Parts: sequence; structure tokens; C-alpha cells
Amino acid sequence: MRTKLFLTGGVATLPLLTALVLATVLSPARAQNLFVSEFSGNIYEFTPSGTQSTFASGLYEPNGMAFNSAGNLFVADEGSGHIYEFTPGGTQSTFASGLYAPYGLAFNSAGDLFETDNGSGHIYEFTPGGVQSTFASGLSDPGGLAINSAGDLFVSDYISGNIYKYTPGGVRSTFASMSTPSGLAFNSAGNLFVADQASGSIYEFTPGGVQSTFASVLS
Repeated sequence: MRTKLFLTGGVATLPLLTALVLATVLSPARAQNLFVSEFSGNIYEFTPSGTQSTFASGLYEPNGMAFNSAGNLFVADEGSGHIYEFTPGGTQSTFASGLYAPYGLAFNSAGDLFETDNGSGHIYEFTPGGVQSTFASGLSDPGGLAINSAGDLFVSDYISGNIYKYTPGGVRSTFASMSTPSGLAFNSAGNLFVADQASGSIYEFTPGGVQSTFASVLS
């Protein structure tokens, strides 16, 4: 299993911490709390002041995380092949199962959940009711996901080194190429941030594709 570097919500992390997400849609009391998934099977919650608590435990290999508009946390559990849903109070249910190796998650504005299935090379789309369809296939090693304000989906393909852009209709183009792209995230200005595993750098791309180095030599 390859080492993973995720970037979610503009934050980078190294193993064994595998994904970060900010709880920007929860109640004011928990807004901006940071949720961290760990390969040991735990999900931790941190307040802005740094107070840590365990939000969930007993997962197999939690990776990508995403919040829906209701404030429920969705977690891709790679080892079990499940996507779990957690209410703000921490009640767990299974949203989807039977996946090969669920990895990255992202919601679009309609509330549909997109998931990269690392082993199969597919990107799956789930309606809010859980109906699954294949959005894209034929990828080498899809990982990070991010959706811009126009609804375009960006995915990092680790082995090929490409970042692909998909229109809402599924038309694919190559947005950028680098060594080993992993986590992806957009800021409010529409710039895309990419965590590059091999170099330990975070690159920033303008909407037009102009690349610059945002941070380097993360270790």
C-alpha cells in the first residue's frame, strides 16, 4: 500500500494521519473544528484552540472525508470497502459498501457524493439516497478529489502523475501533470492546491492552470 499525503480544505498531512477536513457547515459551536482521520482507525476532532477529542473509532483504514450540507461526516474506509456516515453527534451508519478501496470523497452542490475507488480505477457517484453509478473509469490510481464552483471535478491520478478535470457531464481533460499528485483542495478564489507526494510540496494552480509552489519540503 502506497504512502498517502492528503490535502483537504487547504491543509496537508503526512502518515499516519491520512486526511483532514474542516467542519465549516456544522453548528456555530463546532464551526471550524478540524477532523483528522488516522490509519489506526480513529477520527479525532480538534477545536480551534487545539482541544482534542475522539469523534469515532474502530474503523479499518479511514481515508478521505467530506461533510454534506446537513453537517454529516462521510468517511471512506479503504480497508473495509465501506463509506460510513456520521451524524454531528457521532452516530454511525453505512452509506455504501462493496467498494474495492474507497479513497477520496467530495460533494457537489446538488448533494451528490463522488468517490475515487483506488483499486478499480473508477470514480463513483452517489445520489443523496445512496444510488450508485459510475461517473468515470480507466484511471490508473485515482486519489484526491475536489470540485470547483462551476461543478467541475478534479482528480489526482497518482501513477500517471496527471490531474484530470471532468465537466459535470463527464468530459475529461488533463489539467496538469507532475510526479505523484495526491490531495486536492480549492480555495475561495478558485485556485487549486495539490499535494505532491514525492517532492513533499504543495503546488498552487490558478483557474487558468498557472502553477506556483505554495509550500515545500513537508516532512
